[in-house]
Amino acid sequence: DYFVSINEHKFRGEQVFNWMYNHLVIDFTEMNNLSKELRNKLSEDTIITTLKYVDSEVSASTGTKKIILETNEHNRIESVIIPEESRTTLCISTQVGCPLDCKFCATGLMGYKKNLSAGEIFDQYLFAAKDLGKDNLTNIVYMGMGEPLLNYSATVNSLKIFADELTTGINLKKITVSTAGIAPKIIELADSGMKVKIALSLHSCFEDTRSKIMPVNIKYSLKQNIEAIKYYVKKTGTRITFEYVMLKNI
Repeated sequence: DYFVSINEHKFRGEQVFNWMYNHLVIDFTEMNNLSKELRNKLSEDTIITTLKYVDSEVSASTGTKKIILETNEHNRIESVIIPEESRTTLCISTQVGCPLDCKFCATGLMGYKKNLSAGEIFDQYLFAAKDLGKDNLTNIVYMGMGEPLLNYSATVNSLKIFADELTTGINLKKITVSTAGIAPKIIELADSGMKVKIALSLHSCFEDTRSKIMPVNIKYSLKQNIEAIKYYVKKTGTRITFEYVMLKNI
């Protein structure tokens, strides 16, 4: 729409999309299949904003790398690169903080500050892919700070970027969305056409216990979530991962 509005061809949009989301180029001057005049106009009239790199640290024993990034509002989030023998997984955040207050989770202690945009979610991949090399990142898990399904629109829009045929390197089969259990949104995601894997944070098989350690269970019970998961499997044909933390005295 933007390119049509400035009397340019529609396909210029695909070209810029390809540079940004496939080649991970965020400087218009490097987009060399656009005319110099168009690159100048883009630089004058528009801006590509990205998260800012703050810091990182690497585990000496596992090679796991934690990256701290900052939004334009100076909120900080974490991404984690997890190397394994057969794959390298990027763990990305969808919110600054988290509103769910699961009793075993450090992020919950921050409280909730804001939803990340689809661009801010994707930017975490951009930084990691530039750091490691795009071909060396094999999997993505939406399992960082925040509840992805409470930031549903941005989560799905970021998945659409990864799913686009112009974006190579990661496909939806290699992406897992982790959720504490937002049953209506699990059903909505099933109907969205984004066939990603789901990981359900279970942590207890008993409704009462789960409600104590995961207050979200009071609103969306385990029974509701299991029904939603069954629907998801039937609709998408994907396998479900159940996540379980061993907690003292529980």
